This record gives sequence, C-alpha cells and structure tokens, in this order.
Amino acid sequence: MSDANLSHVALVHTEDRKSGVESSIRALGINPAKNKDVLIKPNFNTADLCPGSTHNDTLVALVEEIWKLGAKSVSLGERSYPENRSVMAQKGIIPLMEKLDVRIIDFDGLDEKDWVKVDAPNSHWQDGFRIARPILESDCLIYTCCLKTHQFGGVITLSLKNSVGVVPTARHGYSYMSELHSSPHQRKLIAEINAPFKPALVVLDGIDAFVDGGPATGRHASGNVFLASTDRVAIDAVGVAVLKSLGSNDQVMNTRIFDQEQIARAVELGLGAASPGDINLVAADDQSQGYCDRIAEILNRG
Repeated sequence: MSDANLSHVALVHTEDRKSGVESSIRALGINPAKNKDVLIKPNFNTADLCPGSTHNDTLVALVEEIWKLGAKSVSLGERSYPENRSVMAQKGIIPLMEKLDVRIIDFDGLDEKDWVKVDAPNSHWQDGFRIARPILESDCLIYTCCLKTHQFGGVITLSLKNSVGVVPTARHGYSYMSELHSSPHQRKLIAEINAPFKPALVVLDGIDAFVDGGPATGRHASGNVFLASTDRVAIDAVGVAVLKSLGSNDQVMNTRIFDQEQIARAVELGLGAASPGDINLVAADDQSQGYCDRIAEILNRG
C-alpha cells in the first residue's frame, strides 16, 4: 500500500501535555483548522480527574494550538453524564474557555430541532439515533479523548466511544442511553454513532491511563504518550496497543486489536484503517522512536 493510502498516527513519548499536543499535531504535517470555525469535542463524561475526563491542561494546549493554526473561531461542545454545566463548573472549564475566547456550546441546552435524527440503515439501533446538530454541521470538528478501559460494556473508551457524548439522554426525552447500555450489541452501537460525521483531527492524551475499570475511575497506569490522527479507527487501534503494553484487563489483553467489537464494526462501516498494515505509526521526535517501535510491534502482532 502506498504511503498516501495509509492512516497516519503520530506518537509522542512525553509527560508534558503542552508539548504532547503541539508535537503530535505538528508531526502529522496537516492544518485542518486554518480559516475554519473549529468545534472541539472533549471527554467530559464526568468531572473526574484525567483520564476520567479530559485534562484541563490538554484542552488549553489544544485551544492555543488551534488558534496558532489560524482558526477563524473556536467552540467547545459537549454533553456529559451528569448535567453538563455542572461538570464544566467542577472542572473550572468556563473561565478557562472565556479567557481563550472559546464559545461553549452546551448540548444539554439544545432545542429539540437541534437533535438531528439519523436513520442509520443496517445498524443495530432499533430506530436510529439523534446527533447534536453542531457536530453534523461543524466546519472543522476536532476530538480530544483519553486512554482508558470501560467497565460497563464498552471495553475501551478512546475516540470512537467519545462520540456517545453527541447523542441525547433521558434528560432530553430520549432513551438512547438505556438502549445502548442494555444491548448485547453495545460496542457495535458505539461504532455506528460515528458513521454520520468525521472529525478532521483526533488528539489522544495517554499520559495517564485506566488499564481496568473506567470510565470515571479505574486502575491507573502511566502511558506517557500523546497520539494524533485523522483516523478514529487507527488511533483507537494504536491506543489499544498502548493499553496492552501497560498490562490491561483480560478483555484487552486476550482480544486481538482489530477483533475489538468497536473497532471491527467501525472497519465494516468504512470509518478507517482495516488492519495494522493500513497504519503508519510515526514518532514525532527521536526521543519517541523507541517507544513508537515497541507500540508498533504490539500493533502488528495484534
């Protein structure tokens, strides 16, 4: 396969979130934000400490980098498990974003017309699902996610799982979360949420990880890594390889990476890399090369 057809994932071995954000994005050699209205979707499922939620330092560094890339505007959009504004308040997000000239779009406050129905033929959803209109209409959507396992059926919660936060809850009058968590097809449903839209960039903060438990709390490990890609499947596959390197739970350690149901279903939907051979894992600097080689070996081994 030619280099042009590969899904590139940049890797930075670091304990510093600012350099992790900057170096991982720059290593990709792309600028999706220039002259665009950028919408950032973080992981604010709860206000728990990273990796329970996106680290404030990561978010600030990402916003600063997006402005440097020449964005026309920057917004932050999210729907949390508790009420979203309370999560942002607990994390101190609102004054941080105001200082950085970032508009906050609280998905909890969207009108009914702004939850757009997706019929999703051939999906495992009983009657499709709805997605926040700002996600579907974004000029440039950027994800930032964490590195962790999920003890409530998801198995892993990286970039594909981050998309659950763009679907409404019972607070909005819909039963999608009940359907998701009670379904034997939960991992497939997660992947299917991702089909109607595509982030222009995903940045994964793996400095801290949960290798068991999650998504709010769990068994902690230090991954000391940042990943960046335009491919959700590729970055999740590399993320699972990192979890394997850290010694994760049986569902991660004893399942081949592309056999993880979230990833396998995303591949079926054509959302990204179909195998390790479709992924070009690139060290962002010389200091990251050894780490990168170890993760690539695990990825290729499956």
